[in-house]
Amino acid sequence: MSSSEDKAHLNPPVFYTASGLIILLMVFATFFQETADSWFKAIQGGIIDNGSWFYVLTVAVILIVVAFLGLSRYGEIKLGPDHSTPDYSYLTWFSMLFSAGMGIGLMFFGVAEPVMHFLSPPVGDASTVEAAREAMKITFFHWGLHAWAIYAIVALILAFFSYRHSLPLTLRSALYPMIGERIYGPIGHAVDIFAVIGTVFGVATSLGYGVLQVNSGLNHLFDIPVDVTTQVFLIIGVTILAIISVTTGLDKGIRILSELNMGMAVLLLGFVLIFGPTVFLLQAFVQNIGAYASDIVRNTFNLFAYEKTDWIGGWTILYWGWWMSWAPFVGLFIARVSRGRTIREFAMGVLFVPSGFTLMWMTFFGNSAINMIMNKGLTSLGDTVSNDVALALFAFLEQFPMSGVLSVLATIMVIVFFVTSSDSGSMVVDMLCSNGHDNTPIWQRVYWASAEGIVAIILLLVGGLGALQTMTIASALPFAIVLLIATYGLMKALRIDAAKRESLQMNITPIAPTGKAGSWQDRLSNIVDYPSRENVKRFMDKIAKPACDTVASELQTHELDASVEVDEVKNRVRLVVFLGEEVDFVYEVRSRSHIKPVFVQPDLPEEEAPEEQRYYRAEIHLREGGQDYDVMGWSKEAVINDIIDQYHKHMHFLHLLR
Repeated sequence: MSSSEDKAHLNPPVFYTASGLIILLMVFATFFQETADSWFKAIQGGIIDNGSWFYVLTVAVILIVVAFLGLSRYGEIKLGPDHSTPDYSYLTWFSMLFSAGMGIGLMFFGVAEPVMHFLSPPVGDASTVEAAREAMKITFFHWGLHAWAIYAIVALILAFFSYRHSLPLTLRSALYPMIGERIYGPIGHAVDIFAVIGTVFGVATSLGYGVLQVNSGLNHLFDIPVDVTTQVFLIIGVTILAIISVTTGLDKGIRILSELNMGMAVLLLGFVLIFGPTVFLLQAFVQNIGAYASDIVRNTFNLFAYEKTDWIGGWTILYWGWWMSWAPFVGLFIARVSRGRTIREFAMGVLFVPSGFTLMWMTFFGNSAINMIMNKGLTSLGDTVSNDVALALFAFLEQFPMSGVLSVLATIMVIVFFVTSSDSGSMVVDMLCSNGHDNTPIWQRVYWASAEGIVAIILLLVGGLGALQTMTIASALPFAIVLLIATYGLMKALRIDAAKRESLQMNITPIAPTGKAGSWQDRLSNIVDYPSRENVKRFMDKIAKPACDTVASELQTHELDASVEVDEVKNRVRLVVFLGEEVDFVYEVRSRSHIKPVFVQPDLPEEEAPEEQRYYRAEIHLREGGQDYDVMGWSKEAVINDIIDQYHKHMHFLHLLR
């Protein structure tokens, strides 16, 4: 697969069209609020009445596919070249996943959702022990593996095609297996425009609704009035912080905020566990996990077909639509921070680590709140949740020691979560409008961070947030169709990749990497003496390039399109055989720098090691990435034989595909 050359960072068709459509939709939702609200609600109602089975089936298929990929032979494939390594540590990676994925949702619904299901279950009597069990099962179901599987499949598709096959890190790349190079035309632009609009309105509606919780918290703590003026100033404050964060880049602003929020979340979670009914919460967590696991198949496919109820449309279908509507944003962000991980590592990490923390959070907060209502007679907490969901968390924290400090911490967490969502969303939208690049001019990132805040303020002032939220969720239906097609394309591409890996393991009679008697001493000398940059450069000029030239010339006599490319700056020689509609053959010799072992020089970090403490290897890279072997010191004949060996394996790979 090959990508078109990017002429500039900014992609005008996506940037200007998306900006224009956002303005038009915002005007429509502002000046024709009742019409917009009725239209979008009618669309949503039609989807729930007639398409709920499709949403449920789609999410089930996605979860099965992600689990399969993590456990199958495809799990060894890296999201990047074979020699790539992860950009971030596990802690940083998990923190970013958590903050961008649903961190703010836990603050808003950690207490409220379990209590609402306890007080009003889909079936059975309310406020009973059975209702408490079902409330936690339902909450786990909505916030567990299914939600993260939706994010994971989008991120996996984008990361695989971008990092493994050098396509743009934008949503259009998901369609490459189906439409090929046409992703760079109008179809690709339309897909990215859809993702931009969905992300901007998704983040904006979350900002609009989120400030309600922040405002409620500030009112609870400092008697700051709950009104639109306060909420507008809060959005402005969050937007300014998001602009500062997004301009500092992913490795500074977003990374630091994610780790800060993760630390505060662990602190608050630990406090609730220690000062709450500790033993009961640990017992409940284990039992909730068991109940969730034992009922996951039944719940996954349960449409309440035999018990007619509006509950599934008001809860499960809305959640599936909400997760899918956020998937382009969250999925692209997860893909951006997951380069270098294997598919197995990625699938298990994205599915189980954030889900595990989320389910622990829901247990400690949700079960504690239900226990207060059911066993301690604190019915006022249930009344608060029923009347004002935004106040649920603060009313819950009032029952703990140092409630004022906890409420301040919770308020700060909500604000930082919103900043993280806003700056992550701004970065993603900027990448969608810039051919997948994230090293764009600062003005572009400021533009999108500001746009999210402005949209949220305008819609908050005119009351158009409800219509936009409904529209965002309804947009999940066409995206679900695209996602299923893209998932099929991913499976098809992974089959090709696996066939390539199998072909590379094909046994071919080895040929000694030397063509003259006594030259083993030269090879041993290269190994022991640790070649310098100059020695490897000389080898590339005198052995590697002539070997590639010789093979290319011979292939041309067989009417094959072969060429040799030289990169003098990076000291690389590449032989490419163009095979038309089939996958091209690439054999590249790269000069790679390494630190000498400790037994021949002091142990220093790689970035600090001076040139005299480095040595160089002439490493082989194929289309899939580095193959981790060195041909430095080989004769020209030996390098030629290695090229033919790899070309033979490539032909076997193409045979497996036919």
